[in-house]
Amino acid sequence: MRTPLVTVILPAKDAGAYIGTTLETLTRQFDDPAALKLVAIDDGSRDDTGTLMQRYAERFGSAEVIRNPKPRGLASARNQGLAHVEGDAFCFLDGDDWMQPRRLEVLTSRLAALGCDFLRTDHVTVTEGRRAIVRAPHPWREQATSPRQAILPEDERTMVDYPFAWAGIFHRRIIDRGLAAFPPGLFTAEDRPWIWKLHLQAESFAVVDAPALLYRRGVATSLTQARDRRQLDFVTAMDQVLDIVEHDHEAERFRAKAVWTALALSSRHLVRARRMRPALRAEMRAGIRDMLGRLPAPEVRDALARFEGSRRRVLARILRQAGWAA
Repeated sequence: MRTPLVTVILPAKDAGAYIGTTLETLTRQFDDPAALKLVAIDDGSRDDTGTLMQRYAERFGSAEVIRNPKPRGLASARNQGLAHVEGDAFCFLDGDDWMQPRRLEVLTSRLAALGCDFLRTDHVTVTEGRRAIVRAPHPWREQATSPRQAILPEDERTMVDYPFAWAGIFHRRIIDRGLAAFPPGLFTAEDRPWIWKLHLQAESFAVVDAPALLYRRGVATSLTQARDRRQLDFVTAMDQVLDIVEHDHEAERFRAKAVWTALALSSRHLVRARRMRPALRAEMRAGIRDMLGRLPAPEVRDALARFEGSRRRVLARILRQAGWAA
């Protein structure tokens, strides 16, 4: 049997309303079905997600469907898929997103031609039928470079602020080097420490143009819409980012960027906190206080000075509670 060109890791939970579209678009990536291996993980769904996965599995040259009796979370489900990768390339896809035809054919070709550890692409958001392109924040296209060169400047949006695991393709050597796995157990923000580790420890990457991945926004079951304890995982995720940076040999170079990101995410969640239940809001604030309390003073003061409006006010308030004279 032919070795596939790419393995698609597709975890999903209760995605029955959308996953048929997702799977159908995977059948339109190559002329030869054997070029694509599907690894689908039904992460404790209560609907027909697993049944649809199994039905579509018959349409690929190689496919495995893994069923988790209880949800293990997106990070752990993706890690399950990594153990089943075949061929030189793999990618991730969520159960409510889809791909334009030939996207993976283009990406596998560019990955081989550029010889990179991984490629990143733009993506298209779809909100109630309205489409908008979101650019990968890197000015150079089709050029292999060090991923470290795409982390700074600290107060602008860069590639570590574009953590979407599904927005690209990866060579299997990042699995061999231990760079592909996500921090287990996180239900949200699992891609934050993952993208930092990738950009600090991989050797080469490029941003390329390709047929679009379409990201469906506003889905009720999406974790980005949740207002429960899973949203608090961003604090744990940013603690892990800070640890990754501090253990890097260029920690001083990248520390300010990590601090900026921690403050930016914290301010965003604090502004949104009014929509949370009081007990959950208090728990989140306590977690943020603990996380901010470990940040170095010079970087915090420099970063805080560049925030404005409500985001600056909520940060100043919680920094004072954490013992800062903000």
